[in-house]
Amino acid sequence: MFFVGASNVLLAMLWWAAWLVSTRWPQFAMPQPSVYAGWMHAFVMQYQMLASFIFGFLLTVFPRWMGLREFERWRYVPVGLGLFGGQLSTLLGVMGWHAGIVVGLLMTLGGWIAALVTLAPLLWREKGTTWHARSCFAALALGFAGLVAWTAFVLGASPIWAFTSIKLGTFGLLLPVYMTVAHRMFPFFAGSVVPGYAPWRPMWVLGVFWGLVLLHLGMELVHAYGWLWLADAPLVVLSIVLCVRWWPAGPKPGLLTVLFLGLAWLPITFTLYSAQALAYLVTGVHALGRAPAHALFVGFFGSVLIAMVTRVTQGHSGRALVMPKVAWFAFVAIQVVAMLRIGAELARDSMQWQAIAAIGWLVALLPWVMRIGRIYLSPRKDGKPG
Repeated sequence: MFFVGASNVLLAMLWWAAWLVSTRWPQFAMPQPSVYAGWMHAFVMQYQMLASFIFGFLLTVFPRWMGLREFERWRYVPVGLGLFGGQLSTLLGVMGWHAGIVVGLLMTLGGWIAALVTLAPLLWREKGTTWHARSCFAALALGFAGLVAWTAFVLGASPIWAFTSIKLGTFGLLLPVYMTVAHRMFPFFAGSVVPGYAPWRPMWVLGVFWGLVLLHLGMELVHAYGWLWLADAPLVVLSIVLCVRWWPAGPKPGLLTVLFLGLAWLPITFTLYSAQALAYLVTGVHALGRAPAHALFVGFFGSVLIAMVTRVTQGHSGRALVMPKVAWFAFVAIQVVAMLRIGAELARDSMQWQAIAAIGWLVALLPWVMRIGRIYLSPRKDGKPG
């Protein structure tokens, strides 16, 4: 599943970078998708690319969190085929094979359904109550609702269904999954390597976070943009509290440091969302454009993706839990890309800087993806099965 995700992360941005370049510089013209390209970009990144990593992780940790038997290997196959084949067909669709968009959607639906059908029975099979698993599954259920909304749009329903799908993907699926995993794993990781570290992860934090994110989502869906600060300002405070309470004092390994540096994008993100909302309340203009969204996607999601995938890859391949040089390059470079993409919203030639940021994403992640891809195709370093 991580190999699928690694492949998808490059394919998705390769098309998007090419589309941005062709839009800014017409001499590099390329086929235009039948669906608005920006919406396709959001769909691919949320429901296919990032979903590949999410399902790979959750199919592995759900049984462990609940103390149940691990899934058989074949359980991963339909999920992986659905998400890889679905994204590949979708990208072929936006490049000119128009049936590919529908084929890709059907394959993606198949992969999602296979994953949900595999994970759901564990929720009532376990003896206790694993709230992190339930939180992740609630996010997956909202994500599936977003996938159904996208399906309705592709089959001819109003564009409002595409808008709904994109918002559900961001604030119903990805942000809750990321925060749930962070709440479960970040203090655990720190406690396992930093002497004297006291893990802090009260469940009320997750409950408050869910309430505020759903409030933000609801206001987005009814276009109450000027009032989003009612959810986002408290999220600034909550995310700062998490950064302060979770941050380990003293020396710490690089593989742990990058997790918390990635988390630091969360208060930045919600500060930008709050400023955007207040400006809209006064002027009726989205002054920051898509800057807050890309602080979230490139800054937070991108940074934590590199940190978590690197850690999981090192551990599950029998390697030392260290941050390799190529991973450091990817992590530092993605910080630059995030700042470029945020700044592009305020630049005079916005499309040019968006294209540069997209190319920067490829430069940042290509060496890292090549390394982890090679690891996934090789036996474990320590000789154990896998």
